[in-house]
Amino acid sequence: MNLFRSEEHARNWARFDPAMQEHLRPLSYYLERFSGDQFRARGRADYISWRAAQ
Repeated sequence: MNLFRSEEHARNWARFDPAMQEHLRPLSYYLERFSGDQFRARGRADYISWRAAQ
């Protein structure tokens, strides 16, 4: 995952591939995507056993 300051910044990148343009997402997309219980719980000391019990 490449994190750029903006879509414009990504498009100005020398190695930008226009075929990948459809995959550009705003930060809010990733915040929502990775804010679920599964991702937040990865910091738990008992994550493996907690996840197995789910």
